[in-house]
Amino acid sequence: GLGALGTGGLGGLAPLPKARAELANPLAPKAPHFAPRAKQVIFFFMTGGASHVDSFDPKEKLYASDGKSFNDQELMGSPWQAQPRGESGIHVTNLFPHIGGVMDDICLIRSLHGDKGDHFEATLHMHTGSKGSALPSIGAWISYGLGTFNQNLPAHIVFAENTPYAGSQVWSSNFLPAYHQGTRVVPGDEPIPHLKPQSDSKGKFQEMELDMLRQLNSRHRKQFPEDTELSARMLTFKTAYSMQRIAPDLFDLRQERDHTLDMYGVERGDNQSFGWQCLMARRMVESGVRFVELIDTGSSGNWDAHGNINSHAPLAKQIDKPIAGLLKDLKQRGMLDETLVVWCTEFGRTPWATGGGRGHHNDAFSCWLAGGGVKGGHVHGATDEVGAQVAEDPVHVHDFHATILHLLGLDHKQLTYRHAGRDFRLTDVHGNVVEDLLA
Repeated sequence: GLGALGTGGLGGLAPLPKARAELANPLAPKAPHFAPRAKQVIFFFMTGGASHVDSFDPKEKLYASDGKSFNDQELMGSPWQAQPRGESGIHVTNLFPHIGGVMDDICLIRSLHGDKGDHFEATLHMHTGSKGSALPSIGAWISYGLGTFNQNLPAHIVFAENTPYAGSQVWSSNFLPAYHQGTRVVPGDEPIPHLKPQSDSKGKFQEMELDMLRQLNSRHRKQFPEDTELSARMLTFKTAYSMQRIAPDLFDLRQERDHTLDMYGVERGDNQSFGWQCLMARRMVESGVRFVELIDTGSSGNWDAHGNINSHAPLAKQIDKPIAGLLKDLKQRGMLDETLVVWCTEFGRTPWATGGGRGHHNDAFSCWLAGGGVKGGHVHGATDEVGAQVAEDPVHVHDFHATILHLLGLDHKQLTYRHAGRDFRLTDVHGNVVEDLLA
């Protein structure tokens, strides 16, 4: 069971950097390239493609032109009405009423665009910067660049009730060292498999077993110092053993106050809802985890709304209060300034109808950031009158990634790893920091 957690949860092993310091303590906190604005990340991903024109980029012309032709397409108005929210007066729809209530803490990007309109490729693009091939995920890059604050927990944790498009490649370390890969948490009674030791291998006996394993592994590493895969395996066992002691308390919400649970929409005994996942994300970054991702795969479908745009309503209801509650909770605890919260999706939806829904649309869509050194109550960029094309200040996915790394004190051009004869980076050979987003 311990082996399954230690190796299966972290995926296939990859070659490690040759530097001895990296092998000695590879996940120790590392100095950033420059002073960071954020120390950790909570990354929300709405799988399937959430509609920008029905949420964060409402268009008056769509309401007025419902059913009318536009470039040989039939426009479709939004079922959700828009209104200004907060002191900033940012217009958003009532699809997300609770998130709308915290828009003064949100830096909204309305001019995002990507290269791919297919779910699989666009999901990889948003997570890895690639255009379809498997590469290290953004969480793995951040773990590689900065290490983590708590050596007893993984640096990179991913909540995913169901597997998203592209599967575990979304949180893979790929050619980066295996210990930077995300550890998946599945909401429910057993969020991390094999966490409890076997009944015949507890306490002192388990310590003796692991100590013998460490001795044998250390002897082998001395004989074969270039076999750096062994160092990764040793580290995963160490982390797994530590998690057996720490994780039960980490997942125990009995000490959380009633008003905190209510803020997230969590009932006592809940261990599965999106509210529970958001609260656990706060507890994890509070405990020193560097990067936590929550993938909203949905128990009743995802955000892919070809046939019925109204399918967005129940999905939004599940995440709206919990995400707003997280922002409020982080702010009350003084953690929002050092925690970068990211909300994104692989692409938007078309302003025109595809049956009763909307099609894939990667030419223009909306994502947002909060905390961690960004401007609250700010809108960057704009789309045209129906939300079909970027009209002002475009932000490519590579720019989005470069800005996230910048807020963590990392220069996206310097964060590289040599593989297959060349230096790779999250942003490939592209990307610019979007200075307008920075506070």
